[in-house]
Amino acid sequence: MSKDFHDQGPRRVGQVKEVTSLANPIIKDIKALTNKKSREESGTFLAEGLKLVIDAIELGWAIRTLVYAKAAKGKPLVEQMAARTVASGGLVLEVSEKVIASITRRDNPQMVVGIFEQRWKPLRDIRPRDGETWVALDRVRDPGNLGTIIRTADAAGASGIILLGETTDPFSLETVRATMGSVFAVPVARATPEEFIAWRKSAGVSVVATHLAGAVDYRTIDYRKKPVVLLMGNEQSGLPEQLAKEADALARIPQQGRADSLNLAVATAVMLFEARRHLLSLAEGK
Repeated sequence: MSKDFHDQGPRRVGQVKEVTSLANPIIKDIKALTNKKSREESGTFLAEGLKLVIDAIELGWAIRTLVYAKAAKGKPLVEQMAARTVASGGLVLEVSEKVIASITRRDNPQMVVGIFEQRWKPLRDIRPRDGETWVALDRVRDPGNLGTIIRTADAAGASGIILLGETTDPFSLETVRATMGSVFAVPVARATPEEFIAWRKSAGVSVVATHLAGAVDYRTIDYRKKPVVLLMGNEQSGLPEQLAKEADALARIPQQGRADSLNLAVATAVMLFEARRHLLSLAEGK
């Protein structure tokens, strides 16, 4: 990676540069973040849109680089974010619309893009308290599903997401888009199934898993006794026996129509809002 991009950090004086060439090495590095390998090597990811950039910065996420199209120059909020990026030691790039379109791979791109440092919550640091709900996802493969689940978890007031096994990347461009900014508000952890099983034994949680063999109507489960972890299976194969047998309850969502299954994100939403129904109230403005 280019030195300018890779060396960004809070101890470095921020910079502002104008870039018009697609061949610029910094732009090449930023475009490479559409690949998982580049995201893992750099520990960074892309977020599109001024709202997402503002949300991330307000929530304390470290911004490495702010990219904005020339058409956005002079707009007060863009200027504020640029000033905060420079103050934190980040790089600010003013680019042509052609360049920003190449970064986002869109014909009608957002005018602002931020490159942020990834943030993972260590599983060992998760100690759920009463009233908390976590979502554990086994080998979720679809970026749209994961992004929608993160957004739904945010809306329902869940405390975070635990990714199990080989999952899609929560920091991919497609997933971040689908979260609509909730990726910055919902902690995400990752673990092997074995690590999750070891953790749950000492975490004091009630694990409720959706399973085709589940004989219990999800609406009859008591979600109040302990902090809850909703354990959801892979889109195609559901939960493996190794994880299913660790659940305190196996649940099913009753269905009546011709469809024999629900989309993973929809099923997770149904479970989440039921598990948190006793905690949600319109009177609270939620």
